[in-house]
Amino acid sequence: MAQTPSRTTALSRRSLLRALGGTAAFGALAGCGVPAAYVEAGDRAAVDDSAADKKLTWANWPLYIDTDDDNPNKRPTLDGFEKRTGISVDYVEEINDNDEFFGKISPALMNHQSTGRDLIVISDWMCARYVRLGWVQKMDRARQPNVAKYLDPLLRSPAFDKGRLSTVPWQSGITGIAYDRRKLGREIRHVKDLWARDLKGRVTLLSGLDESFALLMQGNGVDVTRWTADDFHQVCDEVERQVHRGQIRRFTGNDYTKDLVSGDVLACQAYSGDVIQLQADNPDIHFVVPEEGAELWSDSLMIPDRARHKANAERLIDYYYDPAVAAKLATWVNYVCPVPAAREILADAKDRETAALADNPLIFPDPGMRRRLAIARDITAAERTEFARRWNKIVGL
Repeated sequence: MAQTPSRTTALSRRSLLRALGGTAAFGALAGCGVPAAYVEAGDRAAVDDSAADKKLTWANWPLYIDTDDDNPNKRPTLDGFEKRTGISVDYVEEINDNDEFFGKISPALMNHQSTGRDLIVISDWMCARYVRLGWVQKMDRARQPNVAKYLDPLLRSPAFDKGRLSTVPWQSGITGIAYDRRKLGREIRHVKDLWARDLKGRVTLLSGLDESFALLMQGNGVDVTRWTADDFHQVCDEVERQVHRGQIRRFTGNDYTKDLVSGDVLACQAYSGDVIQLQADNPDIHFVVPEEGAELWSDSLMIPDRARHKANAERLIDYYYDPAVAAKLATWVNYVCPVPAAREILADAKDRETAALADNPLIFPDPGMRRRLAIARDITAAERTEFARRWNKIVGL
């Protein structure tokens, strides 16, 4: 298996809400009297050229697909799709930030025009916006038997897209707690363990609203699949208290990994994919799904409105849900694999390092961990401006 850095170590995977500008603009667009922004179901499709035009354009994040050890410009699984189907894929690594990409393609979508892309990968909290606005097409599951059969049951029906009719997870992950067991000298088992006296000034939380709130709510015993505004404000009250008492060193983006490695921080809110990479150099760094639970999230594939190669895109999505293909991708990406059946294939691998991935609970969560994972209800357009204003004031954005 190629040892490659997680894409989150260099680039933001789950975009930060840096200021109210983007979120307020969306609130005005989606919830404050701009009906032209919403696209009716009948206006989302274009003439599908897939049968005659064997190609598609796919926009993804950097470092989010397997590459050849000797040639980073070659992508073995994608090359395999092209060879198997005869469909040419223009693969563009152009998504570095959810909000930025939303702004890039929203003018076309708002005006019922093609984005020039047949397939995009967006974090689920942002997918919710596209789905509400009617900016993505429903997929034909008859063309996707692998998705229907192999998609992880935990990921099948998020609140924003019941039944996963418009989105399909590309990769998944967990927002939990990372800590240095040797330096701390004890275990962390609960979210509220972050507020212990021996961690004063040695804790970081994620600064992005969508990235941070669910785990903190779970620490209060909240069912995050149906949390309320009161639950949100209770979390904010707690975080404000911890800021005032000096418990929280700072709020971070993906750079929390640097503080954890240096020892400036002993415990932090973290993403499972990052911790796998950190553990390669320091096995004392542990990742925990607290007993109260942790957030399971996804970056998902969507077919935007007016895409001209919808059937080709559906076929590519289904290809990646072949357990053998999903297993190859999992050995490189190291996030939670949305195809549990890929585990058996990895377990049978002749290479010992590859086979060991089958037993890594951060790629294939074990039954005990799975029971504690939940997909959080997303923040609605009506809630976003108020919630972002309060959260950003606390974290200093």
